[in-house]
Amino acid sequence: MNDRLPHEKGFHVSWDQIHRDSRALAWRLDGRGPLNGGWKAVVAITRGGMAPAMIVARELDIRTVDTISVKSYDHQSQNEAQVLKAPDAEMMGDGTGILVVDDLVDSGKTLELVRRLYPQAHFATVYAKPKGEPMVDTFITGVSQDTWIFFPWDMALQYVEPYRGKD
Repeated sequence: MNDRLPHEKGFHVSWDQIHRDSRALAWRLDGRGPLNGGWKAVVAITRGGMAPAMIVARELDIRTVDTISVKSYDHQSQNEAQVLKAPDAEMMGDGTGILVVDDLVDSGKTLELVRRLYPQAHFATVYAKPKGEPMVDTFITGVSQDTWIFFPWDMALQYVEPYRGKD
């Protein structure tokens, strides 16, 4: 029996690490777009995909950036995914030439919803859990399904008691 809370098997990601991993994602995507190796636009899945999408767009010199807002979490509980804000419909079409970026694919429900809307888009995430991997085309780092990833935009620095002792 696993008595751990989600935060007890955590993978802490710093700003430096998300930047390095997002650049690695850009390098992996370079030259793989359907438009002579390029991409028409980057669409970030908000909110977690915004920082990686900005870094990917910069690295690949993609000037058209939009967002799709999908809500699937309340704190650490996953719910049914729903679109709150869609990107420009004319730009998106069926997704051809569009690079959709998120920080993490967990269960795959968010990407499944977005893929139904834009079936020809390329889906890229920085991190991927096993249940969600079938929904993503490109990712950098795989983590176990029971790992909770702590992203730097969700964290604050604070004092932590030593494991042993008080000094």
